[in-house]
Amino acid sequence: MIAKLTGRIELLDADRCIVDVNGVGYLVHASTRTLSAVPAGAVASLLIETQVREDAIVLHGFFDAAERDWFRLLTTVQGVGAKVALSILSTLTPAALIAAIQAGDRGALTRAGGVGAKLAVRLLSELREKAGAMPSAGGFAPVMPAPAGVEADALSALVNLGYRRGEAEAAVARVVARLEEGAGLDQVIREGLKELAK
Repeated sequence: MIAKLTGRIELLDADRCIVDVNGVGYLVHASTRTLSAVPAGAVASLLIETQVREDAIVLHGFFDAAERDWFRLLTTVQGVGAKVALSILSTLTPAALIAAIQAGDRGALTRAGGVGAKLAVRLLSELREKAGAMPSAGGFAPVMPAPAGVEADALSALVNLGYRRGEAEAAVARVVARLEEGAGLDQVIREGLKELAK
């Protein structure tokens, strides 16, 4: 059973990434929130939930323990598989999920792909008693080197323009990985803005 992976993020896709651990690439499915926190080309740690099926072994990665614990709880509800659980976690943070369940907010849950009105009602009824005991935020964070030089200046500029630090960090890392060495600050900021606009 794989519980954690630390390695270089080689590929970021809409709902998954490849984590290169000493030359072995692990395909890890994750929420958009987790994927935005692990920039391509950087070294990061992800908590892993391993699911063994008849036809495959599937790895699901999480930025923090709270998200992983919610994934485990969500998948205990009938009709909620791994894909729907990750969709819910992409739409709502653990804290927002607790608030939605305690408030009986079906609308918040149905914003997630794959969650219809019936499933939202089931989630609210089955998780109402458990939500209060669930973590709203985790103490686990990916291991990433601090940006330096042009990368740090570009990150600072994007944050000052109002972008969230995690999103800006991921965008700058993708740009730096794509551009050649010696790219100027203006170019990194311009390309970073294009990444963030996607």
